[in-house]
Amino acid sequence: MCLVADDGNRVVWSGHRDGRIRCWVMDGGDEDNRKLRNPFKECLSWHAHRGPVLSLTITSYGDLWSGSEGGAIKIWPWEALEKSICLTKEERHMAAIMVERSYVDLRSYLPANGSNNMLTSDIKYLVSDNSRGNVWSAGYFSFALWDARTRELLKVFNTDGLIENKLEVSSIQDVSVDLISASRKDKTQSSIGFFQRSRNAIMGAADAVRRVAAKGGFGDDNRRTEALVVTMDGMIWTGCSSGLLVQWDGNGNRIQDFLYHPFAVQCLCTYGMQIWVGYVSGTVQVLDLKGNLIGGWVAHSSPILNMTIGSGYIFALANHGGIRCWSITSPGPLDGILRSELSGKEFLYTKVENLKILCGTWNVGQGKASQDSLTSWLGSVASDVGIVVVGLQEVEMGAGFLAMSAAKETVGLEGSSVGQWWLDMIDKTLDEGSTFERVGSRQLAGMVIAVWVKINIRFHVGDVDVAAVPCGFGRAIGNKGAVGLRIRVYDKIMCFVNCHFAAHLDAVNRRNADFDHVYRTMSFGRPTSLSYTAAAGTSSVPIFRGTNSAEGIPELSEADMIVFLGDFNYRLDGISYDEARDFVSQRCFDWLRERDQLRAEMEAGNVFQGMREAEITFPPTYKFERHQAGLAGYDSGEKKRIPAWCDRILYRDSRSSSMAECSLECPIIAFVLQYEACMDVTDSDHKPVRCIFSTDIARVDESIRRQEFGEIIESNEKIRCLLKELCKIPDTIISTNNIILQNHDTLILRITNKCADEDAFFEMKCKGQRTINEDQKLSNHQLRGSFGFPRWLEVIPATGLIKPDHIAEVSVHHEEFQTQEEYVDGIVQNSWCEDSRDKEAILFVKVHGKYTTQTRNHRVRVHHCYSSKKSPIGSQPNSSRPVQGGVLHRSDFQRLSSSYDVVDQLQKLHNP
Repeated sequence: MCLVADDGNRVVWSGHRDGRIRCWVMDGGDEDNRKLRNPFKECLSWHAHRGPVLSLTITSYGDLWSGSEGGAIKIWPWEALEKSICLTKEERHMAAIMVERSYVDLRSYLPANGSNNMLTSDIKYLVSDNSRGNVWSAGYFSFALWDARTRELLKVFNTDGLIENKLEVSSIQDVSVDLISASRKDKTQSSIGFFQRSRNAIMGAADAVRRVAAKGGFGDDNRRTEALVVTMDGMIWTGCSSGLLVQWDGNGNRIQDFLYHPFAVQCLCTYGMQIWVGYVSGTVQVLDLKGNLIGGWVAHSSPILNMTIGSGYIFALANHGGIRCWSITSPGPLDGILRSELSGKEFLYTKVENLKILCGTWNVGQGKASQDSLTSWLGSVASDVGIVVVGLQEVEMGAGFLAMSAAKETVGLEGSSVGQWWLDMIDKTLDEGSTFERVGSRQLAGMVIAVWVKINIRFHVGDVDVAAVPCGFGRAIGNKGAVGLRIRVYDKIMCFVNCHFAAHLDAVNRRNADFDHVYRTMSFGRPTSLSYTAAAGTSSVPIFRGTNSAEGIPELSEADMIVFLGDFNYRLDGISYDEARDFVSQRCFDWLRERDQLRAEMEAGNVFQGMREAEITFPPTYKFERHQAGLAGYDSGEKKRIPAWCDRILYRDSRSSSMAECSLECPIIAFVLQYEACMDVTDSDHKPVRCIFSTDIARVDESIRRQEFGEIIESNEKIRCLLKELCKIPDTIISTNNIILQNHDTLILRITNKCADEDAFFEMKCKGQRTINEDQKLSNHQLRGSFGFPRWLEVIPATGLIKPDHIAEVSVHHEEFQTQEEYVDGIVQNSWCEDSRDKEAILFVKVHGKYTTQTRNHRVRVHHCYSSKKSPIGSQPNSSRPVQGGVLHRSDFQRLSSSYDVVDQLQKLHNP
């Protein structure tokens, strides 16, 4: 859904996926009604497009433009919208039909020279450049520039700024050619082993994809336009999926680009001298109008969908539905004061939640478990926990399966029917649907990880991301490796990683290398940060971070808690099969632990650095004969593999020392309640292992924090003085309050910023117009939508920035518009000459400062005298009327080099 609001946010238009546009009007009832959860009521709805409505904007003439699939752009004239909105309830049934048929199809304005063929991409974005009276339409890879008044197509260009005059032919078809040639080449190499052939096929396919990407088939994804905004200085900014920010001038010329964060831009928002950028990583950055990075912080732990300005705050909506806001003065002097004051009251709004987590690992040896085995392993203890994490290894193996799995991974596919069988069986064991809900899973070849969350805490769990790292056969095949799952719990990040490392007694270094590769390279869909931010729906103080602070740091290291589980394959050193069996039968585990490879490698700092494991009190879990109960079931075959604790669960919480207490600075503290193997389960040659954690999680009580935040703002005198200074409105004057135009006249309205140290921003909007009858009687003012200039009036620029002690010049021009047209179903049905009565428009010059959303308004009356009649009393024709005040006729207008030249010119106008 897309939204656009009229001036004052009293009328809101929404576009929907079913192709409809709905109009919402603020309820004009009493104050209590306006404070309701939904103060708007739907007053109009019509079917606008066959496909979804992808974008909406209101132009400087009050027209509503809508974009859809296939390059479709329709214009809904303000006159038709206004007439429908103003109908009585009895007449309202005709309004939808009248508006639905009143559209203007922009394709009818395109010349028949091929321009129509260029505009075939979906219209993802529509933005009105009110400074110049233009409209930008954009797809992912192209832009079009339109005149908002004449609806003329001015320019079509691509993301590189190059003017387009023909369609580009994609080279995507090269993929199939390359894949076929690679496959035929591989078939001739019958002497090479199957794994090597599979690996070559995978690498050949990947190379083909890379070659196509280099030709533009897939590589354009990084250049895709994801956001578009117009700033107060008349520049246009776009954000790309690569994180690139591009600045354009109003004529569609690419000026410069910036890259501050290597993640996709999701949205852009601007006010005053600043631009806010929201990324898929949840990061917000602030730029000035020249593109310099002012600051940045982690706003959410999930993608930022949209941002908007209101009441002096910037609001950011995240993918999980959370909304946070920050003062538009951030980054600034207020942040340090607020952060210091809030930290002193941290004990008031910190709440500690206790959550039990069950983690289980099992190498199932390509077998399938009975329901009794799953109940013994998981079901018997799941009732007392809030989260269940399961890691499986070897659910399916074999050369063919591994090759197919690797090939599927290259095109973004994963999973298998056997893996799904295991998930369904665990669903049944945990009573999924009524007690638990599965929130995420990931499979890489024979490894599976999945997480279930108890329904009563589901609201506090979100942002589920998955990842996979293959470690087998040149780090390309998933017979060994890891799958990971990351979730947000009470706004803190937990990572769970299911591993299967290299086998065999003497492969210690390979196992260490597997862990190191997994830890350093595992990458989830979005990054996280240890920087504290408040939970959804709060007023926050940003905690700033450098743009490259996370560069080179593993994502797993940024989690508040991480659990590694799986078949790590570490064995027992310096002991024989018979000796190990004897010690196991006597339950002398202390002596066996001293022979444990993993314990020795951890103590030497070679693997699992900074992690801990609970004391092992259960027998080695490998290797057993299937379906043989008890300790007598250890492998007694020819190989007689030495029993070992291959299946382990290790963890790290937020503590830097054992004495740390749970707080916002140390948000998760975990203790192990149970760490045991299910020795009665005999479905595999490994025994399943489980560990139950008791975790204390420090979180923010948002209602209390908001209350404390508000009290600080209200009571702190220093903050109040700073806010008053930052939010002041610069003092401005205008050269006249009364402008008289005849046909084609152009006059210059000057707006002077009298403030010596603050920038002023102005917007010119038409609040209404009326006609003057032959007997000089005035009709009532007719309200206009948005900026809403009548078509006979051109105001350029309608928005702008005025430097301290400078003057802005606004051209107010009468444009002959004597032919009116009425459209029905996109086709001109009626046209007539505009009436020759005098007209009057009321303009408001709305001035605000850098940080304030409040405005100081100047009222300007623009009167148009029809040239064939006498001017109203008190006015004179252009040829004889002297210049009044600071208003210049077109013949008197001259380009002025600076504000001081303007002042000199104004002085000359006033001197005899």
